[in-house]
Amino acid sequence: MSALTVLAAGPLTTVQDLGRPGYAALGVSGSGALDRRALTLGNRLVGNAEGSAVLEITVGPFSGVADQDAWIAVTGAWGPVSVGGRPVDPNHPVFVAAGAAVEIGPASSGLRYYLAVSGGWDVPPVLGSRSTDLLSGIGPAPVRDGDVLPIGSPHTAGIPALDVAPWSPPDPGPVTVPLSVGPRADWFTSGALERLFTGTWTLGSASNRVGARLEGQPLERADARGELPSEGMVAGALQVPPSGLPTVLLADHPTTGGYPVIAVVASGALDVFAQLRPGQQLAFRHARP
Repeated sequence: MSALTVLAAGPLTTVQDLGRPGYAALGVSGSGALDRRALTLGNRLVGNAEGSAVLEITVGPFSGVADQDAWIAVTGAWGPVSVGGRPVDPNHPVFVAAGAAVEIGPASSGLRYYLAVSGGWDVPPVLGSRSTDLLSGIGPAPVRDGDVLPIGSPHTAGIPALDVAPWSPPDPGPVTVPLSVGPRADWFTSGALERLFTGTWTLGSASNRVGARLEGQPLERADARGELPSEGMVAGALQVPPSGLPTVLLADHPTTGGYPVIAVVASGALDVFAQLRPGQQLAFRHARP
């Protein structure tokens, strides 16, 4: 079996696939890649099944050396990528000769790269998934310098059929996210709801795979209702703690929570949070029914 030796893992690199849905009743969140579109695109480019495991590389830099020939693709964030010292394009299948270094520099646009390899990263699955869940500790440990990551057998032979994918870099400006009113919206004033949908929010520096913490004008509760009993949570829920500053729950979110959910981001719109950088602005709009 071929493998890649990690020379530099960067600030945070994890193995991710499409997650492990269906275990919320056991207290296990879905986890999986934050940018699912980037994951599936990378796998298509190298001839994998869409849900094959990839590396989710936060910011970079990252580097590694494969012991056998391989095909790779880098998707998601944009920044300098080289193979054997030569620059290569993102969103493009790239041949890597045995012993050539794959180097991914700090992202200039977006936040998370996805490194797909033909055959996928063949780490042991847990509950049917190879994803790392940082909150629960389920799945493989975060990638460290010196780790040797096994590569599975390629599903296709020869050069992948798709040469390149038309894909734009992540939007560096303010982004707009569709949002639906949540189950506990009546816990908040009408002014708070209006502010949520008409105001501008900033991604806080404490954001991670568990949740995107937003900064802006706090949202006021309608009255003193006390504590809310713990309720089930889904990815995309906007919880509002006593500070009044909402958190958008992401892939590694807890399955229950005691803060009221004022609104919910549609599942299909959650990928944008994978590429938002701290300090970047966003706005919400009403999602279509």
